[in-house]
Amino acid sequence: MAKIYNFCTLFDANYLPRALVMYHSLEQSGENFRLYVVCFDKLTYQLLTKLRFANLIAIPLGDFESPQLLAVKAQRSAGEYCWTCTPHVIRYVLDVYQLSEVTYLDADLCFYAKPSILLEEFEQSGASVLITDHRYTPRYDKSAQYGIYCVQFMTFKADGRGLTALQWWQDRCVEWCYARAEEGKFGDQKYLDDWPQRFKGVHVLEHIGGGVAPWNIQQYKLNCNYGQLYIGEKQLVFFHFHAYKYYLNGIHSFSANYLLDSEVVDWLYRPYASALILAYVEIREIEPDFVCGYSSRSALWLELARYLKRRYKGVLNEYQIG
Repeated sequence: MAKIYNFCTLFDANYLPRALVMYHSLEQSGENFRLYVVCFDKLTYQLLTKLRFANLIAIPLGDFESPQLLAVKAQRSAGEYCWTCTPHVIRYVLDVYQLSEVTYLDADLCFYAKPSILLEEFEQSGASVLITDHRYTPRYDKSAQYGIYCVQFMTFKADGRGLTALQWWQDRCVEWCYARAEEGKFGDQKYLDDWPQRFKGVHVLEHIGGGVAPWNIQQYKLNCNYGQLYIGEKQLVFFHFHAYKYYLNGIHSFSANYLLDSEVVDWLYRPYASALILAYVEIREIEPDFVCGYSSRSALWLELARYLKRRYKGVLNEYQIG
């Protein structure tokens, strides 16, 4: 029997369209998987229940939240609370569903090959925890502020080494998890900086096809060979569509700060924009008035200033789609 790979994530209705793109990309990769989703609002849970995806298990927020988390919820913004909950979601899924391991995914990933390509490297390493490096392009290096590693694709085994690291992370995020750099911390992410030294059994992903993102794509040559995307000679496994925005007028802002060449736009961003549009169509078949997830435009003078700044930097990256 083929191995089933277990993944987990969390999101609210604003990220539901992106999450549907991720889910369908996992299906299209041919992977044998289950995706456990902690739904951060009732609408998300209701819609996922109605969509009845074969490989998705929707979890209501009330089933997940612990007294420990509820005690700090009012002290944090919605985004900060999601970050606080990330390690707790991983632990909840491991414990409740009695899994031997699970991989956390950010909801704005999109897969272009089976993630088992990366997880086989992890298995061969003999480690209990998998983390991914930001691998910043030097001009965009924010590791001092945001961390060496990215909370985007992380695997934990339910063994002594894996649970020790995970519990430490859970405790730290309850203590402090805010969207600011402070005393060597930032959100849930900068806590990972010393994990290869702090904990035994931590493997840093080596395959460059995992963790490709707008902050590092400038280092690589994106190629397409018989419909399969490659980063150099390695298959592109997933891309992280960080800072992607889309507006009610049909404008999609691919990246506010990063230079993207034409191949990246044509082979990654334009298909992703089309997939998002289809996700909205899919959602509106059961919820016709669904408009969550769109970004709001700033005041006109701020828009003009932003446009001039981006034009100067050569990173306009805004397109009318659909």
